[in-house]
Amino acid sequence: MNLAEEKELLRNIKENPERFGDLFDAYYKPIFNYIFRRTGNYDISRDIAADTFLKAYLKVQSFVWKDISVQAWLYRIATNEVNYFFRKDKSARLVQETFLLHAETLFEFDDYKTEKQLLEAELKQDEDFAKIQRCLKKLDIKYQEVLSLRFFEMKSILEIAEILDKKEGTVKSLLSRGIEKLKSLFNSAT
Repeated sequence: MNLAEEKELLRNIKENPERFGDLFDAYYKPIFNYIFRRTGNYDISRDIAADTFLKAYLKVQSFVWKDISVQAWLYRIATNEVNYFFRKDKSARLVQETFLLHAETLFEFDDYKTEKQLLEAELKQDEDFAKIQRCLKKLDIKYQEVLSLRFFEMKSILEIAEILDKKEGTVKSLLSRGIEKLKSLFNSAT
């Protein structure tokens, strides 16, 4: 969705809040995928994505267009929600690993199970990816954010700067340092 379409959609939502579903439909999947790659847990990601869109829904009437797109605004909310989750629950990393072992018994819906299993299988498919994700979670949040947005979400430096409300130079510096720290952790884990 380009900026003109986003502005039009935002105007329509402000006139008719029921149109928020259009925003949800347009951005749920990329926002969910971003959260899933940060947490590595399907269920927690669904909860955080729900919180993200609830906060967006509650604030959309007061959203003022200021040089950032609606998409960047949603990523910013999602980033804050993920960071809040990790700050709130220091044991979250352990919960993520053990929860998956018991998750199948909790769900009744085949579509839900199928989607969940496909995402988890995709995540586990590549051992190096799993290893990188474990190493990534050991980094400071500031490095996790920029590395996830750059390499998992394929965002440009400018987009990352908008999402995180940082200067482009700061983002470049965080990326450079984050890559070096990630390489060091990855190589020491081998």
